[in-house]
Amino acid sequence: MIGRVTVDDPDPVWVALRLVSVVLSLVVVVLGVRVAVTRRFPTVWVRVARLTESQRSEPLRRGGFLALLGASLFVQQVPSLVAVPVVGGRVLFALALLLLVTAVGWFFLLRR
Repeated sequence: MIGRVTVDDPDPVWVALRLVSVVLSLVVVVLGVRVAVTRRFPTVWVRVARLTESQRSEPLRRGGFLALLGASLFVQQVPSLVAVPVVGGRVLFALALLLLVTAVGWFFLLRR
């Protein structure tokens, strides 16, 4: 079956890529929630990204966007790592799309 990768897949490269994407999506969720709740960017992030003053004044907007985006990426990866029925996979895909649309809406509608 083409395009379907599970943890039982004999090719360890695909399994490793899936697991790395799950870990990265969880890191994005945690970082986004931290920024949204504390309303402060990590100092390393400000230095590396070279955020302007107007961008630094919007931590809730950017943190919420990152948290929703990371959640969407995580939900999208679940069916490839866990045995999920076809209907469950479709529901998770719809949820991932809903989270993605919500993230974009959050970013564009939440302005000061």
